[in-house]
Amino acid sequence: MSLWARREQADRLRVIPLEAVLPLCGAEPDRHDKHKWHSPAGILSVAGPKFMNWHRGIGGGGAIDLVIHLKGFGFSEALDWLERHFAGALPSAPTPPTPRPALQLPVPHPGNLPRVSGYLTAQRGIAQATIDSLIQSGALYADSRANAVFLLRDKANLPVGAELRGTTEHSWRGMAPGSNKDLGYFSIPAPAASTIVLCESAIDAISCFALHPHHRCISTAGARPNPTWLPLLLAHASAVYCGFDADPTGDAMASAMITLHSAVKRLRPSLHDWNDVLTSRP
Repeated sequence: MSLWARREQADRLRVIPLEAVLPLCGAEPDRHDKHKWHSPAGILSVAGPKFMNWHRGIGGGGAIDLVIHLKGFGFSEALDWLERHFAGALPSAPTPPTPRPALQLPVPHPGNLPRVSGYLTAQRGIAQATIDSLIQSGALYADSRANAVFLLRDKANLPVGAELRGTTEHSWRGMAPGSNKDLGYFSIPAPAASTIVLCESAIDAISCFALHPHHRCISTAGARPNPTWLPLLLAHASAVYCGFDADPTGDAMASAMITLHSAVKRLRPSLHDWNDVLTSRP
């Protein structure tokens, strides 16, 4: 990356709200003082883009300084860390656009549907009726490698990507080449319910729907705090919950999402994820 590009990147990342960065660095807000945060480096006072660690007599301004202080990173390391955690959360750099790879959806292979269906029922505890409904709607199909393919659709109901989940002895997960997670998502059921739960994967969304059948459950295809389509959902939903996994990453990303979008509330699964909750039922 050129020096100019690095400077431009720093200008973009520096303005990330400190309240979105702090939970990812292990800090927790004080229960009584909204300007006070308890961090591994000590108590911080936060006012807008400024912070001060009175115990150490160190302060700074902006998200980069905060990450350097709390994570012990150098300048470049801090930039890379912020870029990884807030990809898509800020406007892109004003550089000439580069064409995205064309979407390459796997070719359907109906002969592998029994394998995919058996995996989802036997190992994931999902009802056969739910699987049949997803297959009939085109939201789920099998490819030539017996992967379960969960389609991401945009607001016009057109495919913009797919989550892939291996169903053979070689368990894996991934995305179809060219998938654009910021253009759409996997959703169950179709847009109807006014209460929405955001989950980390399609299988978790299906599992969450089985447990909360009156909610619309959506996959963010990974724990992401700020999908570009989220503001539109917030404008039309009566309630939006972040149902990310009950682990440090899920909790940190949920805290960051709630900081960026105060209308979002946390709905934490009682076990590690929604599929664990579903399969634990008698």
